[in-house]
Amino acid sequence: MSEKSEKTVKPEKPEKSEQNRLGVFKTYKLYVGGKFPRSESGRVYEVTDSKGKWLANAPQASRKDARDAVVAARKAFGGWSGATAYNRGQILYRVAEMLEGRKDQFVREVADAEGLSKAKAAAVVDAAIDRWVWYAGWTDKIAQVTGGANPVAGPYFNLSTPEPTGVVTVLAPQESSFLGLVSVIAPVIATGNTVVVIASERSPLPALSLGEVLATSDLPGGVVNVLSGRTAEIAAPLAAHQDVNAIDLAGADDVLAKELEIAAADNLKRVVRPQAVDYSATPGIERLTAFLETKTVWHPTGALGVSGSSY
Repeated sequence: MSEKSEKTVKPEKPEKSEQNRLGVFKTYKLYVGGKFPRSESGRVYEVTDSKGKWLANAPQASRKDARDAVVAARKAFGGWSGATAYNRGQILYRVAEMLEGRKDQFVREVADAEGLSKAKAAAVVDAAIDRWVWYAGWTDKIAQVTGGANPVAGPYFNLSTPEPTGVVTVLAPQESSFLGLVSVIAPVIATGNTVVVIASERSPLPALSLGEVLATSDLPGGVVNVLSGRTAEIAAPLAAHQDVNAIDLAGADDVLAKELEIAAADNLKRVVRPQAVDYSATPGIERLTAFLETKTVWHPTGALGVSGSSY
């Protein structure tokens, strides 16, 4: 009687434990002129979550970085302001598409930055994406709302039309690191301006990640430039910069806002003063119109005859 030979089974190699794997830490950089430079000064500062846990080292921008950002914004202004409103709307909508694809990353970053639960952070990110879409829809409508034909006494057409102000510095809200950020950037570029934004000093990571989205969303380099670091240090040279046309002080406290207003008066910058804003509420068009200039054109309709008819 023959014995059945037992089949030898080789044990499977144990899979590597996730706990033994070294994670790849994300390197956050500035976003200037469509590129991702490190700070010119080489400085970084620690970013922690709401409980004080270390999250990352963020670049600490210098005055030189601020000046470089203004140069990039000015260079991009001609092409962006000259683009059709419809084209700008398409690009803003593309930003929303890209954010939708990276929603999980932003939910995690917003939750860490603002101490929110995953569900609440997801609601904030959804609102930010919807905000991009909302402003994308306004790009080719704002001129109809703010412009028009003016009645004048004489044989003339008198037409008013809005034009972008130019290069705008924006101090992003300190507490609303993502929804507030989007709410102050999107209306500025929707109307054809270019922007240098200073991210929330305490929670800059969502803003720096937004730069990565903008770089891959058809937005021309230099239209949005994202700086991180000490708000007061970066804002001071930008408020005094002669090639900056306007400044939004959304993220400044009362003391800093007063100092920046005084500096901005040197070349008569437009200034939007800080105010309490519920960024979760549907915005009006105030931030769209805040950085628009009105151009009025007179054109003769033709000479009037004796009977009052024109030709």
